[in-house]
Amino acid sequence: MFEAIIVLCLTGADGPCRDVLLPGYEASDRASCETALDRQFPDLTAFVALRVAAAPHCRPAAEALPMVAVAEGVHVHRGFVEEPDGRNRGDVANLGLVIGGASVAVIDSGSARWMGEAAWRAIRNLTDLPVSHVILTHMHPDHVFGASVFEMAGADVVGHARLPRALAERQGNYLESLGRLIGPQALLATRAPGITRTVDGEDLIDLGNRVLDLRAWPAAHTGTDLTVFDRQTGTLFAGTWCSTPTRPRSTAVCAAGRRCWRSCRRRTSSGWCPVMARRLCPGPRGPSRWRAISRRWPATRARRSRRASA
Repeated sequence: MFEAIIVLCLTGADGPCRDVLLPGYEASDRASCETALDRQFPDLTAFVALRVAAAPHCRPAAEALPMVAVAEGVHVHRGFVEEPDGRNRGDVANLGLVIGGASVAVIDSGSARWMGEAAWRAIRNLTDLPVSHVILTHMHPDHVFGASVFEMAGADVVGHARLPRALAERQGNYLESLGRLIGPQALLATRAPGITRTVDGEDLIDLGNRVLDLRAWPAAHTGTDLTVFDRQTGTLFAGTWCSTPTRPRSTAVCAAGRRCWRSCRRRTSSGWCPVMARRLCPGPRGPSRWRAISRRWPATRARRSRRASA
C-alpha cells in the first residue's frame, strides 16, 4: 500500500523533521496515490507554524500500530506500562477501534499525532470503511493528541461535554510537558483536536448495524470521563475509569463503580454499565491479555473499598 506524506520540520535551520501522514490518499500503487493527490490537494493550514521540507508526495506505507482482535470487529492496541519518554515516544495508553457495517469508530488516539497516523494505517490494513468517529474517553494527553489525524480525515471528534473547555485550558501545558518527555520530533505536528460532538449524559453512535452506547460520568478519574460500550460483543471501553479488569484505579473510580452498580440494580437495561459487560478494555496499565470481567466486580470492589476506608 502507498500513502501520502509531507515532510515537516520545526522552524529553524536545525529543527527536527518528521514524515507526517496525510490521511485519505492510500492506494495499492504509487500512480493511484499520486493521482489522488493531484485530484484533491490536501489542506495544510494546520501546519502553518511548521517548515515544509518536502511537498506532499507518495511512498510505501510506514509501520502500522500493532493491534490485536479481542472480539468480532473489536481491535485494541496496548500501550507500554510506563511513563512517557523518548524511547516509547508516548505510547503509554490503550487504544481501540470498533468496525461496523458502514464505518469505524476509534476509541482514544494516543499521546501524539504519530500515534494517530500509525493507528490510521492499522485501520486501513483491516478495512476500507471510513473512520466516522474518534471518541476521547477523557482529557489526559496520552489519550487525545493523536486525534487530529482522524479529524483531518473528516471524522467527528466525540468527547464529554466538559472536554472542550478542559482541553482549551490545559493543552498548552500538556504539549510543553510532552515535548520535554518524549522529545520535539515525536511531538511534531501534534495539536489538540477540535471537539465536534459532545456527550452530556448518554448518547448512541450507529456504525451501521452496530451501536455504541456512550456514557458521560459526572466525576470519576477526571471531570471529563466517557465510557463506550459495544452492544454486539459486550465490550466496555473504560478509558481511565478503571485501569485493570478487576481493580479500580482510585477512590474516585471506586465511587463511580458504586454509582454504576446502584444504577444497574435500579435499571438493568443500562447496557453500558460494567455489570452488564462481558469484556473490559481499560485505558492504561491493562492486563497482558484482554479477558471477560466478573459480573460481581462493581459490588465486590465497592465492599472492599468501604472496608479499607472504615
